[in-house]
Amino acid sequence: MDMEVTAWQSLRSAMNAQQDRRPFSRATLRRIATFAGRHHRQLYRFLLLSVVTALLAVATPVLAGRVVDAIVQGRGSGTVTRLAWLIAAIALAEAGLGLLTRRLSASLGEGLILDLRTAVFDHVQRMPVAFFTRTRTGALVSRLNNDVIGAQRAFSDTLSGVVSNVVTLLLTLAVMLSISWQVTLLALVLLPVFVVPARRMGTRMAALQREAAQHNAAMGTQMTERFSAPGATLIKLFGRPTEESAAFAARARRVRDIGVRTAMAQSTFVTALTLVSALALALVYGLGGHYALRGTLAPGAVVSLALLLTRLYTPLTSLAGARVEVMSALVSFERVFEILDLKPLIAEKSDARRVPDGPVSVEFDKVSFAYPSAEKVSLASLEDTAILDSRGGTEVLHDVSFRVEPGRMVALVGSSGAGKSTIAQLLPRLYDADSGSVRLNGVDVRDVSTESIRETLGMVTQDGHLFHESVRANLLLARPDATEDDIWDALRRSRLDGLVASLSDGLDTVVGERGYRLSGGERQRLTIARLLLARQRVVILDEATAHLDSTSEASVQEALGEALEGRTAVVIAHRLSTVRAADLILVVEGGRVVQRGTHTELMAAAGRYQELYRTQFENPQVRDTRPVS
Repeated sequence: MDMEVTAWQSLRSAMNAQQDRRPFSRATLRRIATFAGRHHRQLYRFLLLSVVTALLAVATPVLAGRVVDAIVQGRGSGTVTRLAWLIAAIALAEAGLGLLTRRLSASLGEGLILDLRTAVFDHVQRMPVAFFTRTRTGALVSRLNNDVIGAQRAFSDTLSGVVSNVVTLLLTLAVMLSISWQVTLLALVLLPVFVVPARRMGTRMAALQREAAQHNAAMGTQMTERFSAPGATLIKLFGRPTEESAAFAARARRVRDIGVRTAMAQSTFVTALTLVSALALALVYGLGGHYALRGTLAPGAVVSLALLLTRLYTPLTSLAGARVEVMSALVSFERVFEILDLKPLIAEKSDARRVPDGPVSVEFDKVSFAYPSAEKVSLASLEDTAILDSRGGTEVLHDVSFRVEPGRMVALVGSSGAGKSTIAQLLPRLYDADSGSVRLNGVDVRDVSTESIRETLGMVTQDGHLFHESVRANLLLARPDATEDDIWDALRRSRLDGLVASLSDGLDTVVGERGYRLSGGERQRLTIARLLLARQRVVILDEATAHLDSTSEASVQEALGEALEGRTAVVIAHRLSTVRAADLILVVEGGRVVQRGTHTELMAAAGRYQELYRTQFENPQVRDTRPVS
């Protein structure tokens, strides 16, 4: 490796040195060892090959010196030829071992990435909904990408570098001291001239890199928000494109200026250190040549010393920043482990049961609930805040009790924020009740397996969320083994078969981010088709037609009639037709059930339901459609 490459390595190490100075954590090291232990055979081979490669790297300069001595001493072409063949063999061995070492390094690093990513992904999937309502998606994705890759470098780059550099340094020093301790000391005296400028330049470069990273992150956030369908619509309706462009351009220009300054600083630094290395070589040749002329040093030894000089500076400068590189890797590991250490509030029991077969009853028995505080479900680093929000823990449901018989419908009505959606979210166990019990066919949902809940209960929400995938993929999410006939039957029953058939790619048509290529009514009917395809026995409708126009609502109501037929239903209602069709109406206010009964019974009794009926359901602007059951 030449001195220019060594200069670049020195600068990189110095820049990394400014990034983080956190202390070692033994607990983190133990957990890293646990992950690495899964690949212990590859790790041992990797370390062994690194040591052998370092040995070969030191052998070549020594043999080159012997070639010179053989020529000067006139030992004959046979000796020179044998040494040349040996150097060639070592070069071939270095090349082969280098490729093998790189393969092991890549396999080890990528294997670690696979383990960490799958561990984090699986763990995040077990987190409660409250976790996702607080967490910045970009920060979470960064843990799965940047931090996992940073942790991988600890094995693929840093570990091999430390091992090979330590071996190379010790062997090089030993060989150089055996050849000439005077020249070796001279080389060590010049080392500060090589390293100190790197430290100072590294501080400046690190500051520039941090600023550039901040501007790039800001531009990334701006693009992510403005280029999504809702964000682009908001800008076109209320935004100021000129100001948006100016703000983006200002950041981009600053990144450009930093890039120019960084390039010039790097070039100046490398040029200066290359000059220093050339001067060091000149001193080695000068002093070594002086000793050679006096007969105290062989000419070949001078050549060996000159070649060994770079083998001395490279590991020294690399090891100078090795601790920092290790610390940076540890920080990445800690950020990954920080996610893995966040305990899911909802966990499946080892002896979890299935919901009994047949029609399903739904029962709430004295259920009370408070949304968890941030410290229980989130991390400050994932919310982009220094201190987590201390709010939470205030009870929002109080002793809620009711029962829905199999195949019947209960409608929840009440003011906004009364707790209707919270009740609905406790059934599929998006949250767990703090006290009381939520039961399906008499079995507490906390004793039921997640798979059984998913097979038993389906939910249609207001937004009708879809993935940026095909119509087919969005439907098969509910039932992967569904046949083509099953899919078209679900589309027909949701009044969507004609639309899908008219699309250019049919079932393979991509619906766009969050389904934005479809209208609101079409999105909602597609989510209902997904529900029909799943054939779940309990249906929850959380104001599924709240944001639709009259035409779309009529189509969705027809589809809902299909979805509710023969199923137990919990409906958060805002339409008169839904309320009248319900077998039981619960009036929820302040987290309590304040009235219950049929529409006729509640209208006959003075109370909150009469007020809601007159202010919401009897409003002439609210279009009453046909009953949904």
